[in-house]
Amino acid sequence: MNELLEFTPEVAEALRTGAPVVALESTIITHGMPYPQNLEMARQVETTIRAEGATPATIAVIEGRIRIGLDDDAMQRLAKTPSAQVMKLSRADLAVCVATGRTGATTVAATMICAHRAGIGVFATGGIGGVHRGAESSFDISADLQELSQTPVTVICAGAKAILDLPKTLEVLETLGVPVIAFGQDELPAFWSRDSGLRAPLRMDDPAEIARAAATRAALNLPGGQLVANPIPEDAEIPRATIAPIVDQALADAARHRIAAKAVTPYLLQRIFELTEGRSLAANIDLVMNNARLGARIAIAGSRQRAGS
Repeated sequence: MNELLEFTPEVAEALRTGAPVVALESTIITHGMPYPQNLEMARQVETTIRAEGATPATIAVIEGRIRIGLDDDAMQRLAKTPSAQVMKLSRADLAVCVATGRTGATTVAATMICAHRAGIGVFATGGIGGVHRGAESSFDISADLQELSQTPVTVICAGAKAILDLPKTLEVLETLGVPVIAFGQDELPAFWSRDSGLRAPLRMDDPAEIARAAATRAALNLPGGQLVANPIPEDAEIPRATIAPIVDQALADAARHRIAAKAVTPYLLQRIFELTEGRSLAANIDLVMNNARLGARIAIAGSRQRAGS
């Protein structure tokens, strides 16, 4: 696998010396928002991680090479490439994209796979995929959940995306043995909202505790990672009572237009952006930055613990 990975000098040096590194996905750049806002946000996330004292590693496949970290030129080219020309990569697509020399952006699952192969144990994102509403008939369940059960990476998010069936998502994670940890509160956050109406199975308030839990899972030879649900900052959230009917309308619109498979999530996020007059995107950016800060602190704590062991 190593001959398929290409590291930026910054990331390679951080990994060589045991310094803290935080992985970042690239789908948010190619399929999350238009240029140049996508480039500005990607740069801002990396700046946020560096300001905390860690090294960011945005992951993507460019012309068949798995890039662990993107220099500014590569990030600009990716941000400018039309989404239709970029594969949206999960576990099923990753090898094909590499083998055929194509360019692809990594989702949560693919980012976890690449981060683990590169030796990175912490990954900050916006929200994970999960069980889609109506999955009892469509069987539409994100590969992110299965990946969390088998790939040992700590994933920091603001919860599963609120467009999903959150109780079923939580139930599947429990069945798969994935630790779901709410950071700093008892309630499970729901992406744009701090409260989903569900109680989180676990709560931790200290990044060092979270890093220690990951190390303990490894020592116990337990497969898989852990999910850290970090609530969106209070001043940025869209309350559940406000966003819930908007999500319902977007889902109804998707059903009417027969949107399915991988097209569902991008359609819903765009429709919710329209219905909230841009408020959802602003909240999305704030929660990603918040997750990046926490991810850096967890990576730093883990690095210190390994150095002291």
